[in-house]
Amino acid sequence: MKNAVNVTSEIGKLQTVLLHRPGEEVENLTPEYLQRLLFDDIPYLPIIQKEHDVFAETLRENEIEVLYLTDLLSEALHSEEIKEQFVHDILTESKISVDDSFYVISEYLLSFDTPEMIKKIIAGVRKDEIEHIKKKHLYEILTSHYPFYLDPMPNLYFTRDPAAVVGNGLAINKMREPARQRESLFIDYIVNYHPRFKNQEIPIWFNRDFDYPLEGGDVLVLSKDTIAIGISARTAAKSIERFALNLFNNQNSVKRVLAVEIPKSRAYMHLDTVFTMIDVDKFTIHSAIQDSNGEMDIYVLGQGSDPETLNIAHKTNLLETLKEVLELKEILLIPCGGGDIIAGPREQWNDGSNTLAIAPGKVITYDRNYVTNQLLRENGIEVIEVPSSELSRGRGGPRCMSMPLVRKDLE
Repeated sequence: MKNAVNVTSEIGKLQTVLLHRPGEEVENLTPEYLQRLLFDDIPYLPIIQKEHDVFAETLRENEIEVLYLTDLLSEALHSEEIKEQFVHDILTESKISVDDSFYVISEYLLSFDTPEMIKKIIAGVRKDEIEHIKKKHLYEILTSHYPFYLDPMPNLYFTRDPAAVVGNGLAINKMREPARQRESLFIDYIVNYHPRFKNQEIPIWFNRDFDYPLEGGDVLVLSKDTIAIGISARTAAKSIERFALNLFNNQNSVKRVLAVEIPKSRAYMHLDTVFTMIDVDKFTIHSAIQDSNGEMDIYVLGQGSDPETLNIAHKTNLLETLKEVLELKEILLIPCGGGDIIAGPREQWNDGSNTLAIAPGKVITYDRNYVTNQLLRENGIEVIEVPSSELSRGRGGPRCMSMPLVRKDLE
């Protein structure tokens, strides 16, 4: 059996990808709780599902195996013992006190068959679904107006973030925001209990029990020996150091990690919202991450003198740093929206820089970013557009919506 996971570049021919089709969790968004659940708007479910189906079919048309997160998890929870443990862990991470409410909600979830139970957990458990649970604590009384026992998980269709494949191993991520922290638990159970993965002895480069956050949208595999990780609103420097040390101490391929600092804002959530690799020598970039002199802070991490230390070199020129680590004489940075003061930030907000390379020089993008898409074509990139009127409301593009599990190695 081939490796269940293998990613040694951002652009190698994509072979297997993990998706989640948006479901009822999207319809459990309301204006009052948008900020809590990390949304700016409420997508229209029938259309967002149609758009996601087009995205999935586009991948299949390009001979890419599409796996769905809910299917894998359902197959992973193949015994009552594992299923019960999963529910226990979900409720614990949801901060449900271990009292009567914990057991009532647990019993309610376990009354469903496995696929429906997973669907219910993702959609969220409303208080009016379960017979009245007596409030025994002050905090329960003070939050009695809140409609959910379990929050919905509307961000789950951005499968890029809960985990990241690097080489033949995996980072199972510690998500920064409470609304998303349960997502990587799904990956944990799939890796440990699904027959496709559990016997593969997949090395774990980073685990979700670390104290500081790391999210997959910040992790870019630039080559077999170099990865880039964003120091962002969602990924901490301490996590990058831990990830780098684990890589250097447990494998021989990755030699350096570029820690790339980007503005910590909602618009620039992860590194891949402002910078993605689309060919061996071409990248998309949102110009605003660089200062007026075209500089930014980049830290090149390498193995130190002992297993717990790193060598750290500070760089300020992204273009020259990429040339150096990728051993290329020329690299082209293609600005989102052409770098225009209006089109640039507009298309970046709509994920114009969040391209998914499915092969060298071949990318999937949102159709709404027509300025960036035309510029990509003018620079020799094959662009496949997918509809995005509702998908884009979640603030994530084609790369965000996909977790590559297997890519063909570059020759």
